[in-house]
Amino acid sequence: MAQTFTDAERRLTLAALMIVFLLSALDQTIVSTAMPRIISELNGLNLYSWVTTAYLLSSTVMVPIWGKLGDIFGRKPVLITGISIFLAGSWLSGLSGEFGTVLGVPGMVQLIVFRALQGIGGGALFTTAFAIIADLYPPRERGKFAGIFGSVFGLASVLGPIIGGYFTDHGTVQIGPHTVAGWRWVFYVNLPLSLLSLFMVIVKMPKLEHRRSGKIDFLGAALLIAAFVPLLLALSLAGHDFAWASPQSLGLFGLAIGALVTFVFVETKVSNPIVPMHLFRNRVFVTANLAGFLISMAFMGVVMFLPLYLQLGRGVSATLSGMAMLPLMAGLITGSTVAGQLVTKTGQYKPYMITGASVLLIAVFLLHDLSKIGHLGQLALLLAFVGLGLGPGQSLFNIATQNAVDPRDLGVATSSNQFFRQIGSTVGAALAGALLTARLAGLPGGLNLGALEGMAIKAAAEGGSAQADPALQAALIHAVSGVMVAAVFVVAAGLVAILMIPALPLKSRQPAAVAEPT
Repeated sequence: MAQTFTDAERRLTLAALMIVFLLSALDQTIVSTAMPRIISELNGLNLYSWVTTAYLLSSTVMVPIWGKLGDIFGRKPVLITGISIFLAGSWLSGLSGEFGTVLGVPGMVQLIVFRALQGIGGGALFTTAFAIIADLYPPRERGKFAGIFGSVFGLASVLGPIIGGYFTDHGTVQIGPHTVAGWRWVFYVNLPLSLLSLFMVIVKMPKLEHRRSGKIDFLGAALLIAAFVPLLLALSLAGHDFAWASPQSLGLFGLAIGALVTFVFVETKVSNPIVPMHLFRNRVFVTANLAGFLISMAFMGVVMFLPLYLQLGRGVSATLSGMAMLPLMAGLITGSTVAGQLVTKTGQYKPYMITGASVLLIAVFLLHDLSKIGHLGQLALLLAFVGLGLGPGQSLFNIATQNAVDPRDLGVATSSNQFFRQIGSTVGAALAGALLTARLAGLPGGLNLGALEGMAIKAAAEGGSAQADPALQAALIHAVSGVMVAAVFVVAAGLVAILMIPALPLKSRQPAAVAEPT
């Protein structure tokens, strides 16, 4: 029989989840504007990318593991554990390098290790929040709440760089004889919010019933980590730290493939697998995750190099290039919220998925030749439509998946959706960077991405816009336009995947779990 909750329990739980979700979303963007100051103070320019990569690796590979643990032990203890680890990682990240080299470990390496710890906890926040919404509300009612949570993600994407920049520039404080650098508050700001959410979860959140029993699949968890850590490392670092065809890249890809094949084999043999293979016989699960992967991949391809294009291709300031992304986030918030409300009202999700992907396809197609963009107002309008098209996907892929699986598999199904989307973002970022570099290198007097990024950073440090020569501007516009063309094809593939998703009616009542076989 399905568990029941009071309205007060639901409201307080949702408030706690909103804080948790905001924490996780903010931490993906808030560090970016602080990084130049961090590397100058901790002397870690050669390790720049690892601060982001460490968080990405640990949070991504832990998502399906946390989801499975939630199915076995319940959402509440998993969420408490995740918030606690995230809190500890945030505090230690803020302390990195504060006392110089500790036990032979320099400050930048300390930050990378603690960011990885933060990511381990962060991996539990997103997936557990969505799974708890599914525990509290029947599928038809989830749309409006999932839409609101998608809006929180869009809002955090806007506020993160602004908050990070403010603390970095104005947050330095003197406590007695000791100076606390402003960038450290980028991590410390998580502490009061984490403690508040932890209190609300422990005291106010009802105990959610366990969905499954059984032992933890330690071997499956180890193989999952062994498969996707090398894959994400290869995608993140190939083409930047070493070539795609280098022994390092090929070795990482080979290790990932070998571990993944072994993982699939093991998961078919154990009694309580991390990722039940029977889910891949569910058409909604397969097609919704494929669509989420492709749309996330296209999104990264579209937005990753727009600031670089604006600064060097259009000669605008770094601040203005960041502000130019606001229409995209406004569109995303609007699209996510409206789609969620309509799903709850109609009980259908597929029409809004198709509409969103179609709007996204048209908007990206109109962006495919950036030389035709006459002024920034035109670009802002197109980015607003990109956001509108992306909005429905922030929640509806997850709702469709949750609606189609047995409640016993709710946690792992929810985490799988988030997992495939994060992998899609990583693949999109890697392939967009590789394509941009290839198009730049193919031009007469070929350039490289590192040189362009260096010019942009130098221009931003000097406080002015990047006044590049016309040949450089034309080269960059040509290269970024090529990335947009590729994104058109990826979005089209995503639309095809959406058309293949079965249109199951959303259940108006919370289903009861099927009894465990004995």
